[in-house]
Amino acid sequence: MTLQTFRVDLHIHTCLSPCGELEMTPMKIVQRCEEISLNVIAVCDHNSAENVMGMQRAAAGTSLTVLAGMEVTTSEEVHVMGLFDTAEQALTLQGKVYGHLLPGENDEDLFGIQVVANEHDEVEEIESRLLIGGTTMSLDEVVDAIHGLGGLVIASHVDREAYSLLGQLGMIPPGLKADALEVSARGNLENVRRMPGVERYPLVRSSDAHRLQDMGQATTLFSIAEVTVSEMGKAFQGLNGRFFSDGGAVC
Repeated sequence: MTLQTFRVDLHIHTCLSPCGELEMTPMKIVQRCEEISLNVIAVCDHNSAENVMGMQRAAAGTSLTVLAGMEVTTSEEVHVMGLFDTAEQALTLQGKVYGHLLPGENDEDLFGIQVVANEHDEVEEIESRLLIGGTTMSLDEVVDAIHGLGGLVIASHVDREAYSLLGQLGMIPPGLKADALEVSARGNLENVRRMPGVERYPLVRSSDAHRLQDMGQATTLFSIAEVTVSEMGKAFQGLNGRFFSDGGAVC
């Protein structure tokens, strides 16, 4: 099977994330991806996948592939991304996460508004759950839930002090069943590689964009047969000629 190279940003927030700008709507995100020649993105809003279907529908008929994802906050306050091929998988994870969200409602003045938007950038709903908060699911429980649904597990921005494995736990747990670790857009890959325990995992870079202008500030190139999480998993493992590399930034 012929391999193709795709420029990928695996960590994009939409207007559903309270810390995301309201400009991060499905149509505008697709337009920005076309402007900067991104082939694939993953929508990873905080503790929710409500905007995945709107994003995928907005990308239909374009050259952009939108993977379904979510950035879950564990009980240890570690951010973990789950990536899936379908919105249905992500929404199943959402059901589990919603059942374990810490109590409370979103404070729009403090955290920001949480907008569920459709493919036409129309407001479908204002989400009131406290998505910026944590869950009662442990790190291992989140990892197992993602893998149980056929997804990939990527520990978010491990080089940051806040909401990361190293920041919250001070280490990479020896038995962590992650598929990869993410380095933030401004992170130094070589410095991260020297951290204890990191050598066991592939390292990817993504933007963690909350604004349109931040999209593509860090990317990963995947040489794979098709855009699926299975193919990306093979690239992480270097199987059957699949591979990945640092894609740098796009403007």
